[in-house]
Amino acid sequence: MARGQVFHAVGKRKTSIARIYLRSGDGKVTVNERSFDGYFPLHYQPIVKKPLELLGLAGKYDVVASVIGGGISSQASACMHAIAKALTLVADTNRPTLKKARLLTRDSRVVERKKYGHKKARKSFQFSKR
Repeated sequence: MARGQVFHAVGKRKTSIARIYLRSGDGKVTVNERSFDGYFPLHYQPIVKKPLELLGLAGKYDVVASVIGGGISSQASACMHAIAKALTLVADTNRPTLKKARLLTRDSRVVERKKYGHKKARKSFQFSKR
């Protein structure tokens, strides 16, 4: 990897979209121009850093993320997906490890739409015979 080279990737989950810029550094993570600890609650931080931890690169790359849409949970998963995709651009040898851990697969589950005549997507109104 050339010094100062920036790797860019986009990750998605539900209605969240995360744009990631990965460059060599000391492991600093910034999300929407805020600190990593200030943006994501403690529960979601390991999810975001999972690809870096898996490859043992946690302190070697700085991550700058721009995330829009969805909630905190789907934003964390979108960031994880984008970081994994960016790490495949860094080195082709990272791909098999990330693929085996299913980090390169976009989780395509989204909320099912509400149907007419129903309370929610599948739940019906209470049936009354009389």
